[in-house]
Amino acid sequence: MYKLGRVIDHIHLRVSDLEASRKFYRAICQALGLEEAFQDAADHFVIDEIYVDAAHDYVSRIHLAFQAHSREDVDTFHRLALEAGGRSNGAPGLRPYHDRYYAAFVLDLDGNNIEAVCDAPTSRNVGSVVVERT
Repeated sequence: MYKLGRVIDHIHLRVSDLEASRKFYRAICQALGLEEAFQDAADHFVIDEIYVDAAHDYVSRIHLAFQAHSREDVDTFHRLALEAGGRSNGAPGLRPYHDRYYAAFVLDLDGNNIEAVCDAPTSRNVGSVVVERT
């Protein structure tokens, strides 16, 4: 067992079509049970520590992996992401990374490689991290 603190403060995605991306990422949040994490604003949206806004000069090109609670959630992620305009970059299934790595990959509307992965059965010591300003 190892203990790590919070390493990443936020990830900033810059997208070419904010409204289409909003629809795409909202579908992903629905598939993974992250509806509460999705915060909407006129000129951007936020998913927990992921900030997404419209690009004015370049779009992001990253690989972003979401944690899924079950293999069924991974399957739903892949299906809903495709229905929302994504392109498959790897159908749901086991991967050779380790014996429980079940994942699916989609390219979002700007070509970012978005993944949902489930390593179940696993357990977490806390459900979420709470950060309070002191």
